[in-house]
Amino acid sequence: MRRYGLHDTTRGLTTAIAAGTAGLLLWLATQVGEQTTLRFWASLGIVAGAGLVFAVAQSIGGWTKGLRLRLSQGTFLLGFLPALIVVGWILLATQPDNGWHVGRFASWSSSIGVLNVVHDLGLWHGVLAFGLGIVLGLSLDTVPAVAAVPVIVDEPSVAATAEQVTTDRWAADEPLAAERDAALTAEPYTVVVGPSHEDPDNEDSSRDA
Repeated sequence: MRRYGLHDTTRGLTTAIAAGTAGLLLWLATQVGEQTTLRFWASLGIVAGAGLVFAVAQSIGGWTKGLRLRLSQGTFLLGFLPALIVVGWILLATQPDNGWHVGRFASWSSSIGVLNVVHDLGLWHGVLAFGLGIVLGLSLDTVPAVAAVPVIVDEPSVAATAEQVTTDRWAADEPLAAERDAALTAEPYTVVVGPSHEDPDNEDSSRDA
């Protein structure tokens, strides 16, 4: 229980810091204002950043999470991109009159019959920007760092060890066995003896006889 209490405390502190940071960013957005198109998009970008900070803090502060950020491709493609298209469409159609292609997006909205819905939601463009930042933050997740896995080398079995010892002993005795076989099959040494030298006196006596 102490472990869970420690994680809960950490998550609580992380949430508090994220809420404070998001509040500071929202205040900064109010200082930028929305008088011009540039200020409009700058303030909404800051508001979206506040939502992103809040969402990422929940991932980092979770006790089941790690510290290495990763992008969830499925969440990004199926969750964030559709939200980006819808929110971007609404903001483009409800930006200041001299904004980028505002008339074109308003005309397209009228053609498909959603102009009234776009104008109604456009009154909450700050909320839309904040929510878009949260969805982007939910596309990020943290995973534990991959620890090095020790490699376990299987020790050879007793039978394999005995077989290896027998093989090594046979390989070591093979030259000696070959020498013994050669000694057994070799022919005996023979000495060639030439004719004997007889005594000359005996040779003369035999001639006289």
